[in-house]
Amino acid sequence: MAKTSTQDFLEFEQVREGVIILKNKGLRGILMVSSQNFGLKSEDEQNATLYQFQNFLNSLDFSCQIIVQSRRLNITGYLDKLKDLEKKQENELLKIQTASYREFVAGLVGSGTIMTKVFFTVVPFTLTEAVVMDPGKKRPLRMPSLPSLTEETFQRCKTQIWQRMEFVALGLRRCGLQAIPLSTPEIIELFWALHHPQEAEVGYYPEIPPEIMR
Repeated sequence: MAKTSTQDFLEFEQVREGVIILKNKGLRGILMVSSQNFGLKSEDEQNATLYQFQNFLNSLDFSCQIIVQSRRLNITGYLDKLKDLEKKQENELLKIQTASYREFVAGLVGSGTIMTKVFFTVVPFTLTEAVVMDPGKKRPLRMPSLPSLTEETFQRCKTQIWQRMEFVALGLRRCGLQAIPLSTPEIIELFWALHHPQEAEVGYYPEIPPEIMR
C-alpha cells in the first residue's frame, strides 16, 4: 500500500504572502469579518442594512464564499485568573464565593452552551483571469491558460486578488461590518484549528517556522 500524508488530502499546496495557492494553481484570499447584533437594530436600520448588503452582492462579478465558524468559548485564562484570585483572597467568605463562581462558569462553558462565532469571506482568483497588457494595442487581455505559476504571474495575480479583497471589504464596510485580510501565519493557524478543534479551543497552536511567516 502506498504511503499517504495529511497533505495528500488538502486541496491547497502552499500559503504565501497572505494568499492560498491551490493544487490547481487557483488562488484564494481570506477576510475575517466582524459581526453586528442585527436583532437589536430598529426596523429601519435592519432594512437599510439588508439593502446595503443586497447592493453589495449585486456589485460582485465574482463568487465569494462565506464561512461561519462556531466554537466553544475559550476562557481558560479567565478561569486561571479566578483561581489565582481565590488563593490570594484573605476573606474566607469571599474566597468561597470566588470558588463557587469559578466552578459555575467552568461548568457553564463545559456544557457547550456558550459558543463564539467567527466569520470569514473567501475571495477567489484563477490564472485564466490574470490580466496582461497587449504590447501592441496597449489594452488588457485575458490569458486562456498558463502552464505554471511563475513568480511574475503570482505577483500579478496577488495584486489583482488583493484588489478584489479591498473591493469586498469596502462593500462590507457599507453594511456596517469591518473586514481585514488574514496574513500567512493567521491562515495557517485557521487551517490548523479546523483540523484540530479540541487543541484550538484551549488556545494551543503549533509554532510556525520563520521561513513561512511572510
